Amino acid sequence: MQIRDLLNGIADRFGGRRVMEGNNIVGLKQGAQNISLEPGGQIELSGAPLETLHQTYSEVNSHLCQVKAVGEEMGIRFLGLGFQPKWALSDIPIMPKAKFEIARNYMPKVGCFGLDMMFRTCTVQVNLDYGSEQDMIIKLRAAMALQPIATAIFANSPFKEGKLSGFLSLRSYTYTDTDDDRTGMLPFVFNSSFGFERYVDYVLDVPMYFVYRNNRPVDCTGMSFRDFMAGKLPQLPGERPTLKDWEIHLGSIYPEVRLKRFIEMRGADGGPLCTLCALPAFWVGLLYDEESLRCITDMIADWTNEERDMLRIKVPITGLKTQFRGGYVRDLAENIVKLAKDGLQRRGHMEVGFLNEVDEIVGTGVTQAEKLANLYMAKWQHNVDPVFREFIY
Repeated sequence: MQIRDLLNGIADRFGGRRVMEGNNIVGLKQGAQNISLEPGGQIELSGAPLETLHQTYSEVNSHLCQVKAVGEEMGIRFLGLGFQPKWALSDIPIMPKAKFEIARNYMPKVGCFGLDMMFRTCTVQVNLDYGSEQDMIIKLRAAMALQPIATAIFANSPFKEGKLSGFLSLRSYTYTDTDDDRTGMLPFVFNSSFGFERYVDYVLDVPMYFVYRNNRPVDCTGMSFRDFMAGKLPQLPGERPTLKDWEIHLGSIYPEVRLKRFIEMRGADGGPLCTLCALPAFWVGLLYDEESLRCITDMIADWTNEERDMLRIKVPITGLKTQFRGGYVRDLAENIVKLAKDGLQRRGHMEVGFLNEVDEIVGTGVTQAEKLANLYMAKWQHNVDPVFREFIY
């Protein structure tokens, strides 16, 4: 009820078209941006396509001002972490979207942490475009290889059910046993034959969740989109998919980097405002500058599938202290952040300041997760509750 009132309050005060499912408000459209509900009540802003990081900063600030203005009157405040720090799964209310119920029933059949992923995690994602198939290949490979480095830098989820979890990015770790069919580092991206067609083949083989008919989701869990293409989907015999069906299916896969009409980086924990805007600065500086992108391409050229998978598995635990090729991820991160800063300087939009927080993290080697863990053990005296006061937006 509180989330319903929050969304209605934002619409009444700041405008926006209500997105309804039956009698329930489940989101808002405000121009080119969307506000939506995730399964456990997480609020997601899907921003408009923008040209500069200054515009992104303004958009994020405007959104936070809106939710805070309405939320404070209701006694609601907002916290940016990668994993719910205190509540058990049984404490999390389920949002009134029928598709969430379908996924909730399916997740335990294919992994141990799917429900944690749905209900207790929060991430920040960056979507960047590409100009051609070859441009996509170069950028996707760079983004995939470096995703664990971003996970290490932006690690911000050390707690689980009121205690230290043993992880710096518990959010990232949940994806290692969510659903192997739709997660991971996608090693085929690095094959010489990779392109749009190979990615489509991959998506066709990822089992379906649902399709929408008459504004309601139809449970198709485990079914093949290839069969749907041939008109052989048991739930809709003889019916063939629309482009909208394909777009929905594309959105139901969760690799570390996802390809749509843009490239979606998915490796970072939710965090404070300074890191919300540092993340797009990090990726823009690397992928939108030819010289930085060329340096990254050379850097990762001989990384193996085993090394990339090792980073994905170990970084959630040891972060910047993860060992790699005789050094540490922190060493890699320092070089990569310098390339990102150089790339932003060459763009000429005075955006490099957005990387100040990242500079401090890699310079000191202390992530936000480690700062929280230190506070928990010392100042907070093994009590997680102060995080709800000291780290709200």
